[in-house]
Amino acid sequence: MSSQVWVEKDLAHIWHPCSQMKDYETLPPIVIDHGKGSYLYDVDGNEYIDIISSWWCNLLGHCNPKINASVKKQLDTLEHVIFANLSHKPAITLAEELTKLLPKGLNKLHFNDNGSGAVECALKVAFQYQYQTGHPERQKFMCLTESYHGETMGALAVGSMDLFAKMYQPMLMETIHTEAPDCYRCPYNKTRETCECECFCHMEENFAKHSHELAAVIVEPIVQGCAGMRIYPPLYLKKLRALCDEYGVLLIADEIATGFGRTGKMFACDHAGITPDIMTISKALTAGYMPMSIMAVTDKIYDAFYADYFEYKAFMHSHTYAGNPLGCSAALATLDILQNDGVLAAAQDKAVFLHQALEDALGKHPNVGEIRHIGLINAIELVKDPATKEPLPSKARTGYQIYKKALDHGLLLRPLGDVLYFNPPLNTDNKTLEDAIDRTVESFKDVLGK
Repeated sequence: MSSQVWVEKDLAHIWHPCSQMKDYETLPPIVIDHGKGSYLYDVDGNEYIDIISSWWCNLLGHCNPKINASVKKQLDTLEHVIFANLSHKPAITLAEELTKLLPKGLNKLHFNDNGSGAVECALKVAFQYQYQTGHPERQKFMCLTESYHGETMGALAVGSMDLFAKMYQPMLMETIHTEAPDCYRCPYNKTRETCECECFCHMEENFAKHSHELAAVIVEPIVQGCAGMRIYPPLYLKKLRALCDEYGVLLIADEIATGFGRTGKMFACDHAGITPDIMTISKALTAGYMPMSIMAVTDKIYDAFYADYFEYKAFMHSHTYAGNPLGCSAALATLDILQNDGVLAAAQDKAVFLHQALEDALGKHPNVGEIRHIGLINAIELVKDPATKEPLPSKARTGYQIYKKALDHGLLLRPLGDVLYFNPPLNTDNKTLEDAIDRTVESFKDVLGK
């Protein structure tokens, strides 16, 4: 069939995620035929550099031979089994290997099947923990403004992105929102080099008011993804860990987007040297192969649920595909590559190369306010005037226009508003990164004229 026929069939039945489908009248879906490494190829044979790792999860390239082999081998042994009172070797081995890599003390793992599900799980565990340890009054959650933790009801409630949550406010639980760090537009006129996290005062003020009713605080550690890849200092996390300890509030670290080397360390919490009470991981866990997520907790949290059956303290939460053997096999292969193939060390060198190349190509562009970065993540914030940091008119949808032109140049560069980001597979080669930058520059010229 021609690509046009495939597109017509798609639009006849499929409601795509995070999309205004009317936009598809002028930008129809691109039907992908296959992928290899950092590249995708559509049914017409056109090539696209997947510089965003297909929503940040494709950690080691498409159709990675080692992960392919692991999943294929598992497929002939066991495809799925109920995970209540049954287990299997891939899940047991994965749990054992993960606990060696997670921040110290996160010893117990609860398997789920997507990021939002893991966040829901974490919120319920925090709530039930407080209830079962003598603090039933601790029923609320605190989050940072501009945060994103998923799109199910609980996850939306602890997010602060109006684009996703505003419509559903009547359905959501009441949460406390604390002003998040915004290092690019720092209200204290600090630079990243001189910052001492003066903005943490907002968290301290809210703790003073609400700590008695707080079950937990949930944050995206170091990088607030959907907010435009906002990057804040590890010191903020250190202060938050100390504050939670002081007031008996649990700390939930949502590492769904930041885990497995994305920020240059295995987990973003490692930058601060802290252990949260609860951590959620997904996306790169299986290198984008299979839907899987995990909630990791400390023994202290786990022990509050461990009791005789008729005390009714068990955590009655389940997902049908929890602990799926195929997902576990993909995750095991991913961990093996990360630990034994030198990927993380090589990615650190690539991170230096990528950021410098982006700065050389676009750092002085009249509409680039900042190119912030951590690990291989680089976020290009477009502004009307870099001197004043005034945003571009939102109605112009400049980021979206550049995204469309980038597709014409063979680059998948999905924007976050007027923030364009690179978040490539960790094993992307330098030549591909250079090509992606060249295609970005051409897309800028097409839309901005320079």
